[in-house]
Amino acid sequence: MNRGYAADLVHARLAEWAHSRGDAIAIRNGLQTLTFFQLHEAVTRRSSKLLRSSAPATLLVDDALPMTQRIVDFLGIITSGRCAAVGDPDWPPRVRQTVLASLPTQAAELPTPRPESPFYMGYTSGSTGTPKAYTRSHQSWTTSFRACLEEFGPHASSCILAPGRDSHSLFLFGMMLGLWSGAGIVVQERFSATAVLDTLRRGLTPCLVAVPSQLMLMVEVARHRGGAPIEAVRLILISGSRWIRSRTAELRALFPCVRIIEFYGASETSFIAWMDTDEATPPAVVGRPFKNVELQIRDIGEGEAAGLIYVRSPMVFTDYVGGAADSTAALRDGDWLSVRDLGYLDAQGRLCLTGRQNRMLVTQGKNLFSEELECVLQTHPSIVSASVQGVDDPLRGFLVVALLELRQHPAHKPPTASDLAAWCRQSLEAYKAPRKFYVCQHWRLTPSGKTDHAALAQSLRRHLDGAASGDLPCLTPLP
Repeated sequence: MNRGYAADLVHARLAEWAHSRGDAIAIRNGLQTLTFFQLHEAVTRRSSKLLRSSAPATLLVDDALPMTQRIVDFLGIITSGRCAAVGDPDWPPRVRQTVLASLPTQAAELPTPRPESPFYMGYTSGSTGTPKAYTRSHQSWTTSFRACLEEFGPHASSCILAPGRDSHSLFLFGMMLGLWSGAGIVVQERFSATAVLDTLRRGLTPCLVAVPSQLMLMVEVARHRGGAPIEAVRLILISGSRWIRSRTAELRALFPCVRIIEFYGASETSFIAWMDTDEATPPAVVGRPFKNVELQIRDIGEGEAAGLIYVRSPMVFTDYVGGAADSTAALRDGDWLSVRDLGYLDAQGRLCLTGRQNRMLVTQGKNLFSEELECVLQTHPSIVSASVQGVDDPLRGFLVVALLELRQHPAHKPPTASDLAAWCRQSLEAYKAPRKFYVCQHWRLTPSGKTDHAALAQSLRRHLDGAASGDLPCLTPLP
């Protein structure tokens, strides 16, 4: 292997850590630990077996394996020069069959892996319901690793707790960062807020990578369990969806010594912008761009101040596999890339995010970004999560409807529809306030822990279609 570019391969530093700190723990999962020496040996065995085989250039990681073994499988595949496809264990059989059928089956002549070689195939949701496959090069992630260490400080190179599935690129990235830096990682088979809190109390993982829904659940569990604040946590990296900054004080009370960083990006772009969380910062702000990221805001017309956010950086993905012409696919213009998010730069040069282009609603002849209204609703003390939907309306274009997950307060009555409409009008123009509110008894999440807006939209449609027959999903209108 050419030492000139070995550091730009995601797996290449394992050999270095196996030699220099082989007894240090590389992976813990509550059931098993592997030292860096043991991990390197297991990865080498897997890679050697593949090199002697006629396996194709892209292999699906076996998601029936325990997490530690899935990581070994992933690293063994990429060490052999192949590309590791990481699927979701919860895919329905139809989706899994479609994905498997799309993978190459012919044996491949594999060159020595290089920084620009594809090493990872991930999947992101598409408008047809079939996941879109995309590939990344080694260098796009090793560059992202270095950006992370440079921007986020020394605790980003400490042992990382990544309590999510490897099918979510955020958590896979956190796992690979901890192994690439030599600090090690702690993983879970399935997310458990109680287990995460117990792990953090042991002081082995100063850095936590999490999505907002996980953090809010951890705060709720800690409140019910009691106990002293956890002082060993020094860095929390939040991404995946917007952090509700009104809950930052609760998070700081639980982790009093922590630096909390929010970063904005996408599977196709890696990092775009970041900021230290601040309760006083407007919800639309997602931070300043990373040092190696250039931004353009391109006008979409329609009288909007916000435009399509385009990114140019060395961290973006290679491409979709087999093309991706649906309405959710990223847009490319030479070196520039847009994941169809809309936003603008404020007077301080901070990137502000207004929403996703395909979630924009037109009501009363004016544009409404669902995400903007969801942020306002989620600051209400009774609301855990919100999903804003549009229902066809011949007069307004779309009737704005909010689906809500309410916090359980036995001593407090839930808010009324008029209470919540007034709450929205305190922060937004009157036309943006929802006309109807429904409480959802079974909140739908994607495998990555985000609100599943598409599934909730289907629930709303079934509710409206079934209103005459009495065949109603678990939606209850607020009075």
